[in-house]
Amino acid sequence: LDGRARGVFNGRVTVRRDAQRTDAHQTNKNLLLSEGAEVDTKPQLEIFADDVKCTHGAAVGQLGEDAVFYLRSRGLGEDAARTLLTYGFMSEIINGITVEPIRAQLDSLLMARLREARVAKEPR
Repeated sequence: LDGRARGVFNGRVTVRRDAQRTDAHQTNKNLLLSEGAEVDTKPQLEIFADDVKCTHGAAVGQLGEDAVFYLRSRGLGEDAARTLLTYGFMSEIINGITVEPIRAQLDSLLMARLREARVAKEPR
């Protein structure tokens, strides 16, 4: 999330009483790219069965300044380093998509969005 964006995640996994041996995982990861961005995340498990394996979690963070520093020490500019790290965060999610045409389209959309964001930051 960038600018003054606000994200809201209300996730719920419901396991009915007759859904024994369910194995469910719910994760919500968020990357805040500006001071004005914020996210509210509320993962929930609603379990009515006894024999289940369910987990849930949430993470909210910013780009690591150590990672930015490392990339800058290798010759990348500040914006390029942040763009590369943002792409790395997002591609981890996109690479989990098993339908190749959808994964490729999302990757193309991500690349276009990151290019637009970099162009918008360039001085005119």
